[in-house]
Amino acid sequence: MSFVQYSDLIQDGDVIIVYLGHNSVMPVKVQHGAQTQTRYGVIRHSTQLIGQSYGSKVTCSKGGWVQVLHPTPELWTVALPHRTQILYTTDISIIAMMLELKPGSIVCESGTGSGSLSHAILRTIAPSGHLHTVEFHEQRALKVAEEFKEHRVDHLVTVRNQDVCKDGFGVTGVADAVFLDIPSPWEAVKHAKVALKKHGGHLCSFSPCIEQVQRTCEVLADQAFEEISTVEVLLRIHDVRTVSLPLPDFGPDPSSQTEPGPEEEAPPTPSVNHASITMKTTTPPREMPGHTGYLTFATKPRT
Repeated sequence: MSFVQYSDLIQDGDVIIVYLGHNSVMPVKVQHGAQTQTRYGVIRHSTQLIGQSYGSKVTCSKGGWVQVLHPTPELWTVALPHRTQILYTTDISIIAMMLELKPGSIVCESGTGSGSLSHAILRTIAPSGHLHTVEFHEQRALKVAEEFKEHRVDHLVTVRNQDVCKDGFGVTGVADAVFLDIPSPWEAVKHAKVALKKHGGHLCSFSPCIEQVQRTCEVLADQAFEEISTVEVLLRIHDVRTVSLPLPDFGPDPSSQTEPGPEEEAPPTPSVNHASITMKTTTPPREMPGHTGYLTFATKPRT
């Protein structure tokens, strides 16, 4: 990840992002002797990646080129292998803000899933914070732990393979914030309250269905959480493009014309104006992705 102390040069064992275009990126683990196939041809790691500067353009075997970039959390979100549905930057940004995450924060998360939110949390709480993340599915827990190690952030995170609704987060009274992304978040609210610090803290629950939200809010109120609110964040991306517009034709300047005499004909008025101007404009999408999920926030009162 970009918040880790990477060298300026790509090294054997680094995880990099190969940028093929605005909507096309791919993660690659650099290994001596390996090669990666892209639509522009082959990239040979030993001769074309190792020792190159991050941000460099690399020419592929078919003549096209790609850029090699640091794996920021934003790039990892769009490049990661999907083992579950993931959270994207739109929801991640408001989660980080509403939970008041900052360097040094202690955060509990469940479930880990594909690790999209986890990497954004780690970048926010580094270098002195810690993430306790719980994943029910054993293979997903093992894989995400492996990715944390490859990305050199494993010192910032503890991965537990357990059922948060039965066994909790494995910590008591240490968390500044708790995030829930599980099918029955109301069953984990009591464990979240135990994990949060005595002086209070914030909770966020992500749920795709409003019925999940209703049950969670009821339990949050029963557990004396305050400032309970639910939001839905919708993203609308405008397309910026260049267009050419014809200049308006106002006809000849009246001040430079004289009235024709009785035997004269009026001069012809141009009917077509070929002059135009070029400008940038935006157009809203005809279709846009709508609902992703509901974000329910609550605050544990100080005790």
